[in-house]
This record gives sequence, C-alpha cells and structure tokens, in this order.
Amino acid sequence: MTRKALFPGSFDPFTAGHLNILKRALTMFDEVVVAIGVNIDKKGFYSTEKKMEIVRQATAGMKGVSVIHYDTLTIEICRKLGIRHIVRGVRNMIDFETERSIADANRKLAPEIETIIIPTAQEFAHISSTAVRDIIKHDGDTSMFVPDGVDLHTDGAEA
Repeated sequence: MTRKALFPGSFDPFTAGHLNILKRALTMFDEVVVAIGVNIDKKGFYSTEKKMEIVRQATAGMKGVSVIHYDTLTIEICRKLGIRHIVRGVRNMIDFETERSIADANRKLAPEIETIIIPTAQEFAHISSTAVRDIIKHDGDTSMFVPDGVDLHTDGAEA
C-alpha cells in the first residue's frame, strides 16, 4: 500500500524551508502531494500557475512529488484524493499553535485524516514567504532563501 500525504499551503512563494519540510515528509511517505491552496480572501503575490511552476522547479527530479492546486477545504481534497495524512511545517511556537488549532478543527470535521506537524530545521527557521516577497519587492537577492533552480522573476507576480 502506498503511503500518501498532502502538503498544503499558499506557497507564495515556495521557500527553502518548505523544501526542507517536503524532503523530510518523503522519509515518512511514498508520495507527497504539494497542494497550493487558493484563498479567495487574499490576493496572492504570484498567480497560482507561477506558484505551481516554482514548486515544480524546486522539486525537479524528486521522486514521489506531485503538485496540484485546490480551492476547497483541505480535508475535502484529501478525501477526493484518498489521502489520510496532512503534513504541515512550523518555524516557531506561534506557527505551532496556529497549526494545532487547524489540525484540531480538521480532526473534528474528518476524524479519519491525521495531521503531521514537522518543525523546520533550524537553519531554515528564519525564512518566511512574507520575508521573501519583501526582498523581491525591493530587488534584493533571494537566492539563499529559495531552493536551487528556482526562478522568482516577477513575471506572474500579482503585486
């Protein structure tokens, strides 16, 4: 039986910290679906298509990784795909409390789906998509914050 997990997020953009979580999730699961969520209440920096392109660049050559986008509840996409595990990364205790609350709500709505919370490796704990977007907006060098091979050129950026 194939062990599958969903790694959901806005990934705006996908960072070296996200890649660290994904690689570590692949030590537990045969397949990990990176699921780019569409939040209609937020105007993203990058288009969904550009986010998917960035994740594909970051994961090129990695076995067991696929990339999708969705605009429904995370548990609904899990059910649709037959996935029983959600992977979430946390950088600090604030992230942990937020993710724990979401995991508790998901467990109430879908007791068959479990959330696995993975702390980001210390060398990536300072990286956030928000910080990377700020660096991009000010024409800074993002290379140390994103995976090798990723092009964050602003073509496809909404802002």
